[in-house]
Amino acid sequence: MHSFMRSSVIAGTWYPGTKETLQSTIHAYFQKVKVQQLKGTVLGLISPHAGYPYSGQVAAYGYKQIIGKSIDIVVILSPFHQIPAGRYMTSSATHYSTPLGEVAINKALLEKVSKQIDLTYMKYDNEHSLEIQLPFLQMALKEFSLLPIMVGHDDVYGCEDIVTVLVNTLEEKNMLIIASTDLHHIPDYDEVVRRDKEVVEALANFNLASIQKVLSDPHCSVCGRVPVSIVVDVAQQLGANKCVVLNQTNSGDVTGEKSKGQYTVGYLSAAILKAC
Repeated sequence: MHSFMRSSVIAGTWYPGTKETLQSTIHAYFQKVKVQQLKGTVLGLISPHAGYPYSGQVAAYGYKQIIGKSIDIVVILSPFHQIPAGRYMTSSATHYSTPLGEVAINKALLEKVSKQIDLTYMKYDNEHSLEIQLPFLQMALKEFSLLPIMVGHDDVYGCEDIVTVLVNTLEEKNMLIIASTDLHHIPDYDEVVRRDKEVVEALANFNLASIQKVLSDPHCSVCGRVPVSIVVDVAQQLGANKCVVLNQTNSGDVTGEKSKGQYTVGYLSAAILKAC
């Protein structure tokens, strides 16, 4: 098959643009994380997608849990921050490229998925929220293939089709499923803290109906609310029974800018477990 690369659109801006700097940056984030002893298998992660200076350290808490693990397929569900080309979108490339090398897209599984849901193949996209997860995966895992899906709709309750397909596709597979999301984005630090607390509590209780209720609130500005809903639903159907929030902060805590009217974005890293 002819190799076609989806080149990085954010290397050198959202994260370091050279291999050495990117490796040492992620390594430094990992060094600061003390691994929490989680009882069970990590089936899923919820990970933030701001620029690394803002949310890279938070993301490291999730990825540190899977360092050296043997995982064949990584599914990433991300929002789509431009005008969507369909309900669900993916890259028509064969590989994603970052300064750390190439990540092969699992075309066979994507074809299987695309036969059952409305999946639009895109020759070019400049979506950061999916790509920003890749260097962490490249540092944490040895070999894996990628199933990248960008979500173009906003209905946390309208995902049964893709959930069913992913459960059937991933059953019995050695896999990890990731929801790429930031938390609330509003010009009010205190309100972000309050609203993010509701999301954290719902995730910690790990009740799908409660999580969907919080995420479907008209005031909810969690950009990856649909990816989170899909990932929780799929993981639960594959046996997950626990969600552990590993780290949480927001841009105001990172920069120290918490004054009234300051635009603030929440970040969270969580592991979804099949507890033993």
